[in-house]
Amino acid sequence: MILRTLLSSLTLAFTIHAAETSVPQHPNIILLLSDDQDWNGLSVPMHPDMPGSRSDYYETPRLAKFAAESMRFSNGYSPAPVCSPTRISLQTGMTPARLGWTKAAPPESNHKLIEGDSRKAIREDETTFAELLHRAGYATAHFGKWHLTGGGPERHGFDVSDGDTGNRDADPHTDPNPVDIFGMTDRAKVFMEKNTKAGKPFYLQMSYHALHVPENAMKSSLAHFRTKPAGQLHRDPARAAITLDLDTGVGWLLDAINALGLEKTTYVIYMADNGGGGGGKGGKSRTISLRGGKGDLGEGGIRVPFIVRGPGITPNSWCHQPVVGYDWFPTFCHWAGVKEPLPGNLDGGDLTPLLLGQSQPVKRRDAALLFHFPHYQGDTPQSALRDGDLKLVLYHEGNTRQLFDLSKDPAEQNDLAKTRKEDADRLEAKLRARLVEAAAKMPNPNPSFDPAKAPAPRKAGKGGGKSHETTES
Repeated sequence: MILRTLLSSLTLAFTIHAAETSVPQHPNIILLLSDDQDWNGLSVPMHPDMPGSRSDYYETPRLAKFAAESMRFSNGYSPAPVCSPTRISLQTGMTPARLGWTKAAPPESNHKLIEGDSRKAIREDETTFAELLHRAGYATAHFGKWHLTGGGPERHGFDVSDGDTGNRDADPHTDPNPVDIFGMTDRAKVFMEKNTKAGKPFYLQMSYHALHVPENAMKSSLAHFRTKPAGQLHRDPARAAITLDLDTGVGWLLDAINALGLEKTTYVIYMADNGGGGGGKGGKSRTISLRGGKGDLGEGGIRVPFIVRGPGITPNSWCHQPVVGYDWFPTFCHWAGVKEPLPGNLDGGDLTPLLLGQSQPVKRRDAALLFHFPHYQGDTPQSALRDGDLKLVLYHEGNTRQLFDLSKDPAEQNDLAKTRKEDADRLEAKLRARLVEAAAKMPNPNPSFDPAKAPAPRKAGKGGGKSHETTES
């Protein structure tokens, strides 16, 4: 038995060493970031044993092929349930709670609580991974939606960009270039060709506007889905059409990588900035397998497609460890060989061991994933902590809580807060301590609250009654 264990350990060590030695010293890195996309918003599953983890209506053939060449993370999370907090978290490696940036839309009034403060601009003193990669010799580019103001990407480590862009910049782009998907691809090709010819490693971020403005989809795509029978999970033809257009644009970019001979020296990541089950500007969708959606901390709002292809990664492989977008900061710096010390306030951890087949938890400041949304949008103000398989959601308006075992109940239908009270108490204490440590901006009682003027209750999670997985929103 001892000999068998020793041989297994040696085999694992040899496998990991072989994978590490196959990784180039300065790989190219490409991040493909979609907007408002459901965890089950692709035609390829995000969990091998959950039929509801893929769409029964959308079509994404190029991303399906990409997933077969990649590692899929069934428990991949966006840092926030809305866009700009996720984007600043990606750039800085910190949670939105620590950053004090938790909402994109303006605060709402006439509620029981006054929403926690949220800033709207990246600061000059905040170090981005793009700055560190640039100083390590990388060419850097950001195309598409920036949505962080602060002077735009080129003030924060990027050599080339589309400027200080936001949601409205997608509006003018219609067929044959819906929401600038194909224009972004053309600019990305020029950037990759230039730096490949110069022998310079590069970081490229494609921050797609899609799935925003679905009415701008290709007419041919829209016509196709208007004749296709609706699914049980998804049914909006416009949203399906813009999803297909995005898939086409991603496919063209992947073709360009192959044409340049970069597929063996380039990491490609596909993820979304938040879930889409809550609807919003991105259009209507129906989500049955996950609770909630954009603007709340149900799994439908924060669990997203999370797929990685690159050197040393086993094709068509799976990882079920919880990972989150702010893990990319230390991971990218590891891949790029950044020598200078990383900022001391990082919340993310290096994902390289998981991508090379190891199974131990990610080494972070704290292994548990913190989510903080002290706002009214998809639901009432709330915070959440995922620690292992357990997730605690704290609703600030009524000081109530829910506890879920996501390994058995990813749809968050079975609240364990009363039957596993010790776990609920432990995680609530840890969640509150994490919020204090991060100096998170908290909601406060509204002294002028008038119930007669209060907006209608939300339709998600415990704070608003009926959840998104049973209604179109």
